[in-house]
Amino acid sequence: METKMSPQALSRIGGALYLAIIVLGLFEEMFVRSRLIVSGNVSATAANLRSLESLWRLGIASECVLLICAITLTLIFFVLLRPVSRDLALLAVFFNLVSLAVEASNALNLLAALFPLGNAGYLAAFQPEQLYAMATLSIRSFEHGFGLALIFFGCECLVVGYLIFRSGFLPKAIGVLMQIAGLSYLINSFALLVAPKLADQLFPAILVPAFIGEASLCLWLLLKGVNVEKWKTRAAAH
Repeated sequence: METKMSPQALSRIGGALYLAIIVLGLFEEMFVRSRLIVSGNVSATAANLRSLESLWRLGIASECVLLICAITLTLIFFVLLRPVSRDLALLAVFFNLVSLAVEASNALNLLAALFPLGNAGYLAAFQPEQLYAMATLSIRSFEHGFGLALIFFGCECLVVGYLIFRSGFLPKAIGVLMQIAGLSYLINSFALLVAPKLADQLFPAILVPAFIGEASLCLWLLLKGVNVEKWKTRAAAH
């Protein structure tokens, strides 16, 4: 792929997209799911979903916008990091596209959580407690599906971090931080699959290095960008 856009412009756009992804993700988690989901209380969760259905749907729409931004950012990362290693940059694309595909299909579980709480006539065949349980099962499926998506995203972070470390046009420290972020995601997601209770204990600690790594790359791209001369030198060598 050839592009006439400068690497500096691409990095700024990439940083803005990354910032949008972080903000949207925090919005969904802190202002939607954390507000509406009551841990251990399916009836309270169901009541919240019914009374604030528009907010829940806004969170789903936010997830769709997030995914659009992430797909575009994937292409920008490929273009920026391709001069380091085209094969590894392409590998990072594959990892992230699988992650985003899993995340997109998993978002259906958020929508499915609303179905048992609607007014359709066939729902009269179920007791209220059964309907609440079905809604909660959809939410739980989303949580585990998101963890599965993060396995592939964690692999992408490892590859991107390595490419940044080797690039010469982005700080090595950010490459290391991105690899730590990727490792953090992998540890937490595999723990969620094989030892869920351990994952609950790990999550708060795991979240910090992951956030630092991603936020560092986001802000560097947005505020500083790449070293254009060094990027052009690497690009000319390929």
